[in-house]
Amino acid sequence: MCEACAQRAPMKYRFQYKETVVSIVCDEPFLRVAENAILDARRVIEDKVAEDPFFQMTYEPYPVKSGDHELIQHMCQASEFSGVGPFAGVAGAVAVYAVEKMKEAGAETAIIENGGDIAFLSKEERNVGLFADHPVLKDIAFRMRSDSITGICSSSAKIGPSVSLGGSNVCTVFSEDVILADCCATALGNLVKDESSLSEALETIGSIDGVKGCLACIGGKVAIFGDIPEMVDAKVTV
Repeated sequence: MCEACAQRAPMKYRFQYKETVVSIVCDEPFLRVAENAILDARRVIEDKVAEDPFFQMTYEPYPVKSGDHELIQHMCQASEFSGVGPFAGVAGAVAVYAVEKMKEAGAETAIIENGGDIAFLSKEERNVGLFADHPVLKDIAFRMRSDSITGICSSSAKIGPSVSLGGSNVCTVFSEDVILADCCATALGNLVKDESSLSEALETIGSIDGVKGCLACIGGKVAIFGDIPEMVDAKVTV
């Protein structure tokens, strides 16, 4: 990369293809890498769905098949660990696939947010906003940096089109495995039915191997389990 490009701060871009709508934070030379990778990831997943529509429809774990693309196998492994269907990890799968390709191309900052699920790579500290539509968590962000790709994934019964079988305002899971974080956020959201279920739900998901920490909010309560990044005040926009 040229010296002028290296000195320019990463920019935020929006990319949409069919139902995939993502925000991308990167240096401009890596934007096309991200866009192409998103399309590649979608093709891999669409091919699997065409082969077996049950892969998309099931809410139960889907067995790993040796002949599948490694991205599909990863989704299936995450579904087995978390106890949900593999498509619970589809947004995280697309995001992390693209960030991995950007990192391979030399990007030091590569962040993709896909429907509330984030694949994050940044050696510089950055605020990652939490949009929870809740007074306790209003304008709250996580202060983060990471030399490796990490996942910050959220599920909500109140916000967005994703299916949640619980009643949470927001459930957020942190893991170095982005697809696992996505599946576990869905699983946590399914378990949080009311305020009395918070403790057990957080312990169940927070104890899964690979999960660093998790947060859940419902009604008037917010609870945290494990290790989560520092929370700071920030003006959160979507």
